[in-house]
Amino acid sequence: MASLKDMRNRIASTKATQKITKAMQMVAASKLRRAQVAVEASRPYAEHMGKVLSNIAASVAGSPEAPKLLAGTGADQVHLLVVCTAERGLCGPFNSAIARLARERAHALMQQGKTVKFFCIGRKGYDQLKRQYESQIVETIELRAVRQLRFEHADVAARRILAMFEAGEFDVATLFFSRFRSVIAQIPTAQQIVPAVFETTGEAATAPYEYEPEEATILADLLPRNVAVQVFRALLENAASEQGARMTAMDNATRNAGEMIKKQTLTYNRTRQAMITKELIEIISGAEAL
Repeated sequence: MASLKDMRNRIASTKATQKITKAMQMVAASKLRRAQVAVEASRPYAEHMGKVLSNIAASVAGSPEAPKLLAGTGADQVHLLVVCTAERGLCGPFNSAIARLARERAHALMQQGKTVKFFCIGRKGYDQLKRQYESQIVETIELRAVRQLRFEHADVAARRILAMFEAGEFDVATLFFSRFRSVIAQIPTAQQIVPAVFETTGEAATAPYEYEPEEATILADLLPRNVAVQVFRALLENAASEQGARMTAMDNATRNAGEMIKKQTLTYNRTRQAMITKELIEIISGAEAL
């Protein structure tokens, strides 16, 4: 049985941990607001760009002049899975959910006889995927030193992806990230970015627009930018989701620490009372023996 001193040390240690988790919760809450504003500002731009590209792509669909980023390589054998995760942990199942979705997709593709490669953005995704797919990870980008995400950080990753595509290293690229919905809801998402896939509506397909220069020329310039835009949006979604998940996880940890302190304090008081009672009984018994 633990001594009273050991119990006091445990209670003090738990209280110190509770202070840390509470501080991390408050830091995550302060960062969440800024990350949420950034991701909400990026969504209209990415969505509107998708609509414009969908309109232009509808006019060149099936044409031999269609850019490779739109038409694809004509094959579906090599898949590149771009997995975006956080650089740090202590954010609940946030990183694990993204990695799990990527593993499920990789397993399904390999069962179909496809070749799978991984492009990791974020250290936590790399740490989880290397246990099973270390030989298939072809590129890793860490953003640990980045305090505020900017478009140039996504552009670096997009350029590497496009260079691999131009070199014929893959046929299809899919982006994995967590879409932010609320503090308690982050949705793991898979989005194909190469070749580009757009939701074509009847309005987009029949819109009477004329473009100058030609549609193929515009797509050749906008499609690579769209890859960078989608990667940037994924990183912003991840940033907000990470802070929301960390805020929830640290709140739960703080509550659990509080409950543990109550149980430890109750055990300490009962043990102390039992020891005092035992000492009194020994004193009384010794006095009666005299």
